Amino acid sequence: MDPIERRLRQLEQQKAREEDARRRWNSGFSPWVLKAMHDPLIWITLHTKTYNEHFEKEGRPSPMEPFPQYEYFKHGVEIMDLARITLWEKSRDMMLSWLCVAYLERFAMTMPSCGILFQTQTVDKAAQLVKYGKTLWTNSDPRIREEIPLAKPMARQSRFELLFANGSYIIGIPGGANQIRSYHPFGYLNDESSFQPDAGECYAESLAAVSGKIIFNSSAGPGWYSDFRHDIVRNKEE
Repeated sequence: MDPIERRLRQLEQQKAREEDARRRWNSGFSPWVLKAMHDPLIWITLHTKTYNEHFEKEGRPSPMEPFPQYEYFKHGVEIMDLARITLWEKSRDMMLSWLCVAYLERFAMTMPSCGILFQTQTVDKAAQLVKYGKTLWTNSDPRIREEIPLAKPMARQSRFELLFANGSYIIGIPGGANQIRSYHPFGYLNDESSFQPDAGECYAESLAAVSGKIIFNSSAGPGWYSDFRHDIVRNKEE
């Protein structure tokens, strides 16, 4: 067996173990909720909604709509399922930040005591990512919200947190490697990595702190992330 085939088999085995564990954790869910939350694409395209601040300009009937059924969403989820670490380059209208938030949020909703960390440039942008997560839970089918309740009412949760009754959490933090060190989450999203000066240090910290999925996602920009994505090694004087 060549190294690529061996690695693919290892990833498939890891995915199977995660799915087996999730089935055990989800044994208390009704069959309908199990089906709705079995696949992130089922949840986001059929049973929840995003918001679009530009809906009037784009001629949309409402700011609240399910995820569009883009083909690349399917491939994105498949890649994130198979890999511990995924690195994305995007344009600003691809909804990849939404997809990454939803992908990790589903773990928090279906796994007890599962921590998820969202990190981006500033506190306001970190709060915006958490708002994405809150929007997805709030707009989920009532049957999902009933079986996956919050730890306390949304109005009593800060703009940087989304806490679930199963002990799971989503926390938003601003850029800075030192921001990660007090957490040991299952999942970590670093958004707009090209515009965080110490994104490389954040990556190193995430390798030590995060037990599960690590996702870096950014629109184009020069710096560490672009070099890292393209395997470019620069001398310090460059």
